[in-house]
Order: sequence, then structure tokens, then C-alpha cells
Amino acid sequence: MSEFPQLDLSADELLTTTRSVRKRLDLERPVPLEVITEALEVALQAPSGSNAQGWHWIVLTDPEKKRIAAEYYKKSYYAYAEAGAAARAANPPEDLETAEKVVSSATYLADVMHEVPALVIGALHVPGGALPEGNQAGVWGSLLPAAWSLSLALRERGLGSAWTTLHLTYEREVAEALGIPENIRQGVLLPVAYTKGTGFKPAKRAPLDTVLHVNGW
Repeated sequence: MSEFPQLDLSADELLTTTRSVRKRLDLERPVPLEVITEALEVALQAPSGSNAQGWHWIVLTDPEKKRIAAEYYKKSYYAYAEAGAAARAANPPEDLETAEKVVSSATYLADVMHEVPALVIGALHVPGGALPEGNQAGVWGSLLPAAWSLSLALRERGLGSAWTTLHLTYEREVAEALGIPENIRQGVLLPVAYTKGTGFKPAKRAPLDTVLHVNGW
């Protein structure tokens, strides 16, 4: 039993309404460390390769530690956003309105990342610290399912998060600032806060038949 209130959601509702939350993160409401650790206990039930469970979770609540990670994220974001703006100008997306909303939301998060009550970095023990060349699915498959389970468990408890990776441009700088060993590689950064309202809806998606392939491409 959870010691924190949970939303009354079916499994399908939880899976289809867990959104990337940015502008609806409540920056004023404190987040108890205990609610994050409770959600992490759920996340640790996720599968990992050879059941190695090599994941590590760095939870930042100290304002200075958050500031450091947020500054690297913001620096990376604005470089990414500039390149994205040039690409959109050269080749405008079909749904320009939606694209502009996403950019506005992402920019907002970059600007307030340091104000989010908690930042959670999901990381993985990689022997020697060097990632393999080529397809790395076998490596990250031992972390990302647990990180997504964490997002779901947080949503169930009325908190929101957003899947971000832009800070990884400065992974080593962040690692040095936080004392993360060289053989621990970061895979995701989740800003975590209670949400302003809990009513989220499924997002618009392309029809399944445009991406479904049976018995071959």
C-alpha cells in the first residue's frame, strides 16, 4: 500500500495519459523525497539485462545541485532549439501549430528547470565506462524501462515528469559536478513535480496502420 494518495486510473488510462509535463509542473509545491523513493521502489521491478539491475538514481533536491544540472541542460537546449528553428524554416512541418506549442513548452522547461522541486537522473553501471559502438539497445534496455516505470508511478501519485536527455551533451561535466563515477553513464533526466491538475488526456498520434508491419516491412 502506498502512503501517498493515488489516482483512480486503470492500467490503460495510466499508460495513455502519462504525458511529458512541462508548463503544468507545480514549481511551488514541495515534493517529499519519500514519494520519489516510493515510486522508485515500483520502478525497480522493471526488467534489466541478465537481471543485473545495474541502474542508479541520482535525486537532486539541493538548489545548488539542481542549478548546475539545469544550467547545462539549458545551454544544450538553446543550441538544439536554434538548430531546430533553422530546420523548421527550411522545411516547415505540416502541423505548424503543434510544433510551435512543443517548442514553447520545451523552452519554458529549459528556463525553469532549476526551479523544479526535484530532478532525477537515471544512470547505468557500464563496466569500464565506455559505451559500445553501434547499436546500444542492449545497454539502455537495462535502464530505460525502469525510468519509464518511474514516470508511470509518479503519475499515479499525482506527479508529473518529462523525459529529457539534452543535458547528456555535457554528461561528463554534470558527472564531475555531482561526483558520479566514470563507469556510471547517465541515460535520462526527469524533472519531477506535482502537477497543476491531474486530468491529462491521450495525445494525438498517427494511425497504427501507418507504423505497423506484420511479418516484415
